[in-house]
Amino acid sequence: MPLLEVRDLRVQYRTEDGPVYAAKDVSFSLDRGEILALVGESGCGKTATAMAIPRLLDHTSATIGGSVLLDGTDLTTLSEKRMQDIRGKDISVVFQEPMTSLNPAYTVGKQIGEVIRRHTGKSRAQVRERVVELLELVGIPDARQRAGAYPHELSGGMRQRVMIATAVACDPKVLIADEPTTALDVTIQAAVLDIIARLRDELGTAVVLITHDLGVVAEVADHVVVMYSGRHVEHSPAAALFEQPQHPYTLGLLNALPARAVRVTGRRRLTEIPGMVPPPTDDPDACQFAPRCTRATADCTAHRPALGTVAEHHLVACHHPGPGETA
Repeated sequence: MPLLEVRDLRVQYRTEDGPVYAAKDVSFSLDRGEILALVGESGCGKTATAMAIPRLLDHTSATIGGSVLLDGTDLTTLSEKRMQDIRGKDISVVFQEPMTSLNPAYTVGKQIGEVIRRHTGKSRAQVRERVVELLELVGIPDARQRAGAYPHELSGGMRQRVMIATAVACDPKVLIADEPTTALDVTIQAAVLDIIARLRDELGTAVVLITHDLGVVAEVADHVVVMYSGRHVEHSPAAALFEQPQHPYTLGLLNALPARAVRVTGRRRLTEIPGMVPPPTDDPDACQFAPRCTRATADCTAHRPALGTVAEHHLVACHHPGPGETA
């Protein structure tokens, strides 16, 4: 049985213009110690999908459908009180911007310690030692002294490490990392990714990584789900995605990588995907990528392609899948 299994997940927002689906029938599973990346351009539904897992979406405007099973228990059926016990202990989240996620009025040690106290029976002295241990785990020097620092006294990279330390304070089964390397310089990005990989290796934590950076995916991910307009259009092992991409949208994303652009086309100019992403209110029974796709035929606009198997563990939702040089 997978550690985490997401089945036909739907996230619907209520708006003045009517219901909008941010995630539409998304399914994937994750075993212990695996890293799964959700990739796609902004607005494709990555964050809505990931935040629906621990039910962190605003319940006054968002409705979650489908099922999310953690060790066989459907989280969508649990009470909010039960979910509060699960968040931070079994499932933790590293948010995109640590400066807005950390409380400026409390030291970082107090904020990490609060999570430990909430979910364990440790004494004050044990909590203090655990805080120092966690800060050392994520590579913060002078950990005992840094525990008494406030968020504004730390650099962006340090704050991101504090967020990771807070998220893994209770050895969660699943870690959700939302764009953990955004706005960090290359050196700090590499350090953060190394920390996530080390936590996976040392603690057996499964990781759902939200990113639009395919370089990050190539570095750490075991499996990849490519999303477009709220749906998953390709799902495969990371190596297969880079070696044999099948969906035209995936090819478009890969062709936007500078190194690939030079290798495939011999030019330094990146290949862009023509057209625009459809509005979130638009959900026809058709391939939503068809207006931007050079492979599109009449059947692409006649009905939506189902997710089908093209190779072992490699799924794609396309009427005309296959590798190619351009999208």
